[in-house]
Amino acid sequence: MTSAAPPLLALRVKPRAKRAGLVGWHGEALKVAVRAAPERGRANEELIEILAAALDLPSSALEIATGATAQDKRVRVAGLDAAELRRRIDAALARK
Repeated sequence: MTSAAPPLLALRVKPRAKRAGLVGWHGEALKVAVRAAPERGRANEELIEILAAALDLPSSALEIATGATAQDKRVRVAGLDAAELRRRIDAALARK
């Protein structure tokens, strides 16, 4: 039995935002605002915290796969399939 690879979530990150949180869809990418500056990994740390809370997952289930130093990132999400990931994102966006 082969398990599927964890889905990759495309993100567009806005650092130094006035408000942190999920913003909405930016094309195929989820736009996320973080208050931290993109220095010494602070924005990435805050990004993982925001996503973990929105998706109801431990932060250890999320890993930046590509774009660690860029605004456009891909995050690997362990523990969810693509359909459940999309459902949780849509639910989090509806709550904002």
